[in-house]
Amino acid sequence: MSLDKNSTVAVIGAGTMGTGIAQIASTFGHRVQLFDISEDQTKDSEKGLVKILQRQVEKERMTQDEVDGILNRITFTNHLNSVEGSHFVIEAIVENLDVKQSTFQKIEALVDQKAIIATNTSSLSIASISSALEHPERFLGIHFFNPAPLMKLVEIIPGISTSSGTVKKARSLIDAWGKTTVQAKDTPGFIVNRVARPFYGEALRIYEEGVADHATIDWAMKELGGFKMGPFELMDLIGHDVNYKVTESVFKEFYYDPRFKPSFAQKRLVEAGRLGRKSGIGFYDYREGAEKVEPNKDKELGENILNRILAMLINEAADAVFMNVASAEDVDLAMTNGVNYPKGLLKWADEIGIETVYHWMNALQVEYREDRYRPNPLLKRKYKNEETFYGDI
Repeated sequence: MSLDKNSTVAVIGAGTMGTGIAQIASTFGHRVQLFDISEDQTKDSEKGLVKILQRQVEKERMTQDEVDGILNRITFTNHLNSVEGSHFVIEAIVENLDVKQSTFQKIEALVDQKAIIATNTSSLSIASISSALEHPERFLGIHFFNPAPLMKLVEIIPGISTSSGTVKKARSLIDAWGKTTVQAKDTPGFIVNRVARPFYGEALRIYEEGVADHATIDWAMKELGGFKMGPFELMDLIGHDVNYKVTESVFKEFYYDPRFKPSFAQKRLVEAGRLGRKSGIGFYDYREGAEKVEPNKDKELGENILNRILAMLINEAADAVFMNVASAEDVDLAMTNGVNYPKGLLKWADEIGIETVYHWMNALQVEYREDRYRPNPLLKRKYKNEETFYGDI
């Protein structure tokens, strides 16, 4: 069974992510069943979606007929049996393994054996969720980024039991929705949440060492590195409770590898309730009348900060390729489309020069003597063999 616009799509969970996925599917002509156990949540979802789409009409990005069509194709429901007959089901509920497994067992009993079932999880293994299913071969991870209608990237994650046919059909469908898909191995953090850890972690380490304050580190990454947001601005936006929990989870899942070690500075912010923008204060103070922190715009200091964080990011990107998590091309696509990095990290390494990047990492390891700073074997190999990641620089 192929998946096309005549296929019915069911979305489980009517929160921000689920609503966004339902919007995408309906926009591309699918009949959509958007389920949530909470009646209040489905009402809020419908109201929120109407508001978002009407704004598009006001900005002349969509016609009223287009908006009406999208809304008419979505059924907001509190009855799980409404997924019966769906050809494609994607879940976007709470990140709790027991809840997901229970939900998927119920879904599997309602849909046809040929239907594809997917999870939008960002932190749980696909294998662990699929273990509760009778037919795990038609199950996989399809990880959208928030806000789903706007973000181009979608990570496709086959589980250990997922059939190649399931991957091909699911990826073809998401590609048809205008998304940029990358395929990742079922490992903690997949591509983006794994490779991006040093953007936060090394920035926090530099801050904890007293090398520079948060505003200076953000300035260096934006003004000298070309990143749209600095790491501390981004952590404040995400929320330190969320960002710290992800870091803690990745650290644990990687058997406490020091590359992913969480920060005491961030832990203290969470403990103090200084969660970032949503609480009014994090690293920055967003409250009315708060004094603005000015960065130290010393270029040499800024370059040292940028090079250190960039070296760690490139090293992590190299590790993702080395461990067969994804291809070099997919790693770079993921980072530019999933978190809007100014360049693909491995392409960036080729431009800087593998020798330079290797020496940055080696200097950190020599200085600190910590396993955190070990140069990745693939990076070492490229350096020794005078090779590039792409072979075209």
